[in-house]
Amino acid sequence: MKAQEPLFLDVDYCGKRKTGQFVCGDSFFSRKVPDKSRVVSVLSDGLGSGVKANILSSMTASMALRFMEGDMEILRSAEVIMDALPVCRERGISYATFTIVDAVLHGWTRVIEMDNPPFLLVRGGSIVTPGKREMASSRWKDRKITVNEFFARPEDRIILFSDGVTQAGMGSWANPTGWGGEKCADFILRLLRDRPGMSSRELSKRIVSEALIREPHERAGDDVTCAVMYFRSPRKLIVLSGPPFDGGRDGEYARMLETFPGKKAVCGGTTAEIVARELGRELVTDLATARGGMPPVSSMDGVDLVTEGILTLTLASKILDGKDIPRQKTSASRLASLLVESDRIRFVVGTRVNEAHQDPTLPVELEMRRNIIRTIVRILEEKYLKEVCLSFI
Repeated sequence: MKAQEPLFLDVDYCGKRKTGQFVCGDSFFSRKVPDKSRVVSVLSDGLGSGVKANILSSMTASMALRFMEGDMEILRSAEVIMDALPVCRERGISYATFTIVDAVLHGWTRVIEMDNPPFLLVRGGSIVTPGKREMASSRWKDRKITVNEFFARPEDRIILFSDGVTQAGMGSWANPTGWGGEKCADFILRLLRDRPGMSSRELSKRIVSEALIREPHERAGDDVTCAVMYFRSPRKLIVLSGPPFDGGRDGEYARMLETFPGKKAVCGGTTAEIVARELGRELVTDLATARGGMPPVSSMDGVDLVTEGILTLTLASKILDGKDIPRQKTSASRLASLLVESDRIRFVVGTRVNEAHQDPTLPVELEMRRNIIRTIVRILEEKYLKEVCLSFI
């Protein structure tokens, strides 16, 4: 009997800082433990807002990540965190709430909470309440820690909030007591009923946007953060870029794409021509998709995205790294979205030199294909926790 493939954990978040502040007082960090079968995520809400709150929440989330990775006892970890936090001069207390999700991708999961709004576990179109236990500190008697443990199933979602979500609009005529956890949960279930495969990225954005609608003039009265963890069967993607070093391997190269069990992308004009020739398919370029100085997108039967190579890859890497977010939908933004929406990504890079990219007068950012793709691989692994395989041909 074939062993079940480990689940992939799609993790993302959306945050909006309080109106009038320069930084968000909430922090969300997520990291894969080195053996890659475990993901630890932390959402922390610092006391107040702005820089002071950001320092409190960042310290809390950073320490919580390290302690969980090192399997430090939960109560002891919380006490060390509280002891280490700086004291607010105005209020005379050091304080940050937190929620920790420690997920092993074969299923076992625990969620540790201290004073954040309760997390939601969405399963089968409903909110599920797992078993929980409470822990109390002898030194911090006003702090209660709740530990929830359960086995995650495919399509489960864990959703975390700062109180800026559940209290959105508090004091207004329409929402005098805030949005509230129950109404927020109802909204999430409606979204997922209509779009059951919605990614963590989109779901967290939709929740934050809905919370802001409840604020007067949509101006955030507090830091608003939502994080989502989505357990799912891995979404697979192969990306071919650059012609093979040996032209005699063109057929093998094209068949890698044809037989891949997932979505498919081709980056590079010469690469696309090779695939089209070897597979006997028509390659059509849509000039209307040339926007924002980007080359147009092409199409081919059986391929999800066909783009130009070096320039598209370079700008996609900037988008993924958060340095260049285009307003228009371009070939680079479409490639970046495809990469983010996928879980296990295989890059196959041809090593034949394209002399068109050796011109020293071209901009510096047009690096060699291999270096650009290595940069993309690093960003996908470190920032988006993707599983990436890189090979050369």
